[in-house]
Amino acid sequence: MVRVNEARIADYALGLQVVAKAPVAATSLGAGASPGRETEAAFWLTLDAINFGSGWFPTLRKGRQRTGYRTIAAGVRRRFESEGRWRADELTRITPAEIAAWLEQDPDHELMALMAVALRDLGEQVQRLYGRSFAAVADAACGSAVSLVETLAGWRCFTDVSTYDGRQIPFLKRAQIAAADLHRAGVADFRDLNRLTMFADNLVPHVLRLDGVLWFDPELVARIQRGELIEHGSPEEVEIRACAVHAVELLVAALARADPPREVTAAQLDELLWNRGQAPEYKALPRHRSRSTAY
Repeated sequence: MVRVNEARIADYALGLQVVAKAPVAATSLGAGASPGRETEAAFWLTLDAINFGSGWFPTLRKGRQRTGYRTIAAGVRRRFESEGRWRADELTRITPAEIAAWLEQDPDHELMALMAVALRDLGEQVQRLYGRSFAAVADAACGSAVSLVETLAGWRCFTDVSTYDGRQIPFLKRAQIAAADLHRAGVADFRDLNRLTMFADNLVPHVLRLDGVLWFDPELVARIQRGELIEHGSPEEVEIRACAVHAVELLVAALARADPPREVTAAQLDELLWNRGQAPEYKALPRHRSRSTAY
């Protein structure tokens, strides 16, 4: 149903304007603020624990924000700037109504309940295992992004494993992006970011399809264009995400073979392609929507 157009990889890779190093992530608070390492760690782990729901994003009130992700990020930032970070014990008691209030959403929206469950799990894990310190979560990884991802993968709030033809496929989108965010924010200095894959969602595959790097079966394209939800864990949904991951790895390898070689990571390409997807020509066409807590 989905495949990589490998003949397109080399030329497409050479046309990518990717920087040698990813920029430092924006601070969790407003410009000029110095929130401190613990607050930065809390912000990114809190945000990434609820960085999902793209299948519901068309139903959210976005206000001045252009995307569902930015709507969620703005709500979390509003809380941190107004009342400080949520402590771990506060997260263990958070309700859908509380998170909805900060995100400026309907408290009965299905996504608010799912986010409250994720945040309660995050609070329980940080309180039980890390002495209520969010920075300690990063420190326990001892400089390894992979180690952090493996830890987060075992938490309910970061789980993201699909099954395809009897095989377990650990996409771990949000666990990996948490590692990248903590590194870019200066909370951690991970030496093995090159071992992370792209952060498998629904926007990067959309960009790669429109750019001719991915091929979708015409009937799958028709379903997406009709706005039909693609079931999470279905063969076609797994193929969309898996082929995007594979395509980005091929692009990384192609850039490494270029003359001169361009050493970039999958996470850097993910950032470039995600930002490319904000352009009007990509936003104008439907991407696949799947309602899950994976992305």
